[in-house]
Amino acid sequence: MNAGARQWCFLVKGLREVEATLKEMGIPFFLLFGKPGETIPKLVKELDASALVTDFIPLRVGRQWKDEVAKGISIPFDEVDAHNIIPPWVVSDKKEVGARTIRRKVHQHLPDFLVDIPQVQKQEIAWTWKTPDENDWEAILKDVRSRGKDVPEVSWCKPGEQAGWEALQAFLKDTRPQALHAVSNLSPYIHFGQLSCQRIVLEAKKRESKFRDSIKSFVEELVVRRELAENYVFYEPNYDNEKGAANWAVESLNKHLKDKREFTYTREEWEKGKTHDKLWNAAQLEMVYSGKLHGFMRMYWAKKILEWSKSPKEALDLSLYLNDKYELDGRDPNGVVGCMWSIYGIHDQGWAERDVFGKIRYMNANGCRRKFDVDKYIARVDKLVADTKKPGNKLGATPVHVKKEEDGSA
Repeated sequence: MNAGARQWCFLVKGLREVEATLKEMGIPFFLLFGKPGETIPKLVKELDASALVTDFIPLRVGRQWKDEVAKGISIPFDEVDAHNIIPPWVVSDKKEVGARTIRRKVHQHLPDFLVDIPQVQKQEIAWTWKTPDENDWEAILKDVRSRGKDVPEVSWCKPGEQAGWEALQAFLKDTRPQALHAVSNLSPYIHFGQLSCQRIVLEAKKRESKFRDSIKSFVEELVVRRELAENYVFYEPNYDNEKGAANWAVESLNKHLKDKREFTYTREEWEKGKTHDKLWNAAQLEMVYSGKLHGFMRMYWAKKILEWSKSPKEALDLSLYLNDKYELDGRDPNGVVGCMWSIYGIHDQGWAERDVFGKIRYMNANGCRRKFDVDKYIARVDKLVADTKKPGNKLGATPVHVKKEEDGSA
């Protein structure tokens, strides 16, 4: 899935903490290596398990894993959705057009699903079955660092449930009303299951009486937009290609396939941030060096890839490749939908027709300048890159935030 040491180390360090927490509660932790369709049925047989429970994964690879496991076992196999607040099949029974059509459905179900999560209790009955193998976490980390060395770890975002909880509390304790419009940087914890949207929203709502508008905006981004992304990936089998886009968008883009592109670049030039556009280069380098890109800049970043690529297909393939390779929260429905929105106009409407874009919404650097200080952003990314390259420094300074009103990005 195009993951490097950046993503694998975040996952492994989080699992190390899970193992320690479960051990204190008398719950065994089995870390399996290999194909899920082979390793999980084998463990089920060894434990003589009577039931198996898995979390819901809407992406194609997760569904494939689940199907392979199901074929290898004969016991009850249940799927729950713990990473969303409301399961997508409950929110809607079809692919939604956009936020305006799913918003009411989300808020209709929210009171039933946004309830506190019971704490796991220490087990009173001792585990007497198969004992888990001892995990050599340092050896595991060394292995994934070696295999994923092209995308090293970042240092600004500490992995694990405890670190995620501390990041949430630090974010919510900011007493400024505009704080909840800022980037929370919680998405890596959500993506890796180290912090749930349920817990984040429950904690945020404790401040609702004081910062109603901020909380409303934050919930819109974290719940409605997230549920919309999950809905799209769940109901659209072609979620990562043009077949998943609306007819108007595909027809419009195809009409402009032969339009002259003012600039085109090789994949290497894109990846190294070597375009003519200093703002785009800054966005790409922020992604490469910090593993996180502000949501507004991610839209601009993807739309410029469309503008300067030979075709929409090439643009989508490249944007998904770069997003999944460098973003800590890559390989996620939100990232897929972000790229599809920018390039194929999903969850959007047709706009005034223009070269290359057709009726897809257009963005340019002047629009960014009206939103935030572009020159300051570029300078801060340049400093991030320079500081990271200094001898002895670790890759991954804190991401550069776009200071823009009404944000609410995770």
